[in-house]
Amino acid sequence: MEKRRFVVVGYEAAALLDIACVVSALETANWYGAQPYYEPRLATPGGHTINTGTALTLQPQLVLERVTGPLDTLLVSGGIGHEDAAANALIVGHVRRLARESRRVASVCTGAYVLAAAGLLDGRRATTHWQVARTLAERHPEVLVDADPIFIRDGNVATSAGVTAALDLTLAFVEEDNGAEVARSTARDLVTYLQRPGNQAQMSMFVEAPAPADGLVRKVVDYIGGHLRDDLTTPMLAAEAGVSERHLTRLFLKHLGLAPGRYVRQARTEAAAHLLASTSLPMAAVAARCGFGSAETLRQAFIDRYGIPPSHYRLTQTSAGG
Repeated sequence: MEKRRFVVVGYEAAALLDIACVVSALETANWYGAQPYYEPRLATPGGHTINTGTALTLQPQLVLERVTGPLDTLLVSGGIGHEDAAANALIVGHVRRLARESRRVASVCTGAYVLAAAGLLDGRRATTHWQVARTLAERHPEVLVDADPIFIRDGNVATSAGVTAALDLTLAFVEEDNGAEVARSTARDLVTYLQRPGNQAQMSMFVEAPAPADGLVRKVVDYIGGHLRDDLTTPMLAAEAGVSERHLTRLFLKHLGLAPGRYVRQARTEAAAHLLASTSLPMAAVAARCGFGSAETLRQAFIDRYGIPPSHYRLTQTSAGG
């Protein structure tokens, strides 16, 4: 193959960043010696200009209905127009057709809805933007939706989280295709991390969701965030809140989807991730500040949460320095 044909599928109200992150990263990789070089092209229904979700317009190079394989990669963008795109038989049908003629299939953000509608995610693990993951799982119970990772690869199908996670996924493709040096140079040029681990959480627990609607749960969550070093067992938290352990657990499950103990462990691990990325504190000191009994306890919690040890996570946060 003299070139890697990389077709990005866009549609009305697609997200500009979903498309730009992918195309910009691929073109940058070309500058740093990608072989075969990437030929990223935007395809839209009818070849029509599309209005993106930011009100800017994009002119495609390809008519979706006329695209034929073989393709190296077929990628469907996300955006606020994803509902209409997933309900559009023409778009879904041609995505399904082209997937059979592609070495690799992918989606960014809510583009996963289109892949799911085409049956391309059946029986596979997949992710999407954390805000709409539950809806995707409800509509497509045959898809194993995981809202946590920034991207997931299952066989030759990859799905990524929201917007800029497209950059992480594309850099992973560049590294797979061309090796670490080309990917590293591309990341440095783009002034971004070489590649965040795919199973890194999409959002920090402290910013990912609005405060719980329930006042008591909100009070306990605030307490946890300010007392990570302290005793945060469920009996202690229940006593602090003035309710029974059973009632507190019921409220946490209802409003957060986690039992108090799991929430505490997750909060501590998220806080440790922040310290690892922003300080040079020794591992034992990070563990102590976040309420873990030892560096080994932190290590186990980190592997459970991110799939990698904290030492490796810290390296990923600094490997792409300019």
